[in-house]
Amino acid sequence: MARIAGVDLPRNKRIEVGLTYIYGIGRTTANRILDKLDIDPSTNSDDLTESEVNDIRKVIDSELKVEGELRTEVSMNIKRLMDLGSYRGLRHRRSLPVRGQRTSTNARTRKGPRRSAVKKKGGAKKK
Repeated sequence: MARIAGVDLPRNKRIEVGLTYIYGIGRTTANRILDKLDIDPSTNSDDLTESEVNDIRKVIDSELKVEGELRTEVSMNIKRLMDLGSYRGLRHRRSLPVRGQRTSTNARTRKGPRRSAVKKKGGAKKK
């Protein structure tokens, strides 16, 4: 099992898909890396030689921000927006959609489950 950037790549998947398990690498970036190293994208991750794995590791380490470093940068960017008090920062702080989506309906992923109003029991009493 190949281990790149602290992530175990899945065993029986094509390497172009396996590389996407690394945070910060999608299909396009994975294909770009493989083209640069002349590795066939349809190769299974099990079938890679040790030298090919090392080459992939070197390219990722030298050219890309991935995993912890990228997560840190993203969270620092969000924190900076919040500290500045920008509109986007306020939306992040209130856990609301940041990119202009409507919130009167929808936005449940960001806002969480609906909180229903408390209803009083009963009504008019009978004699």
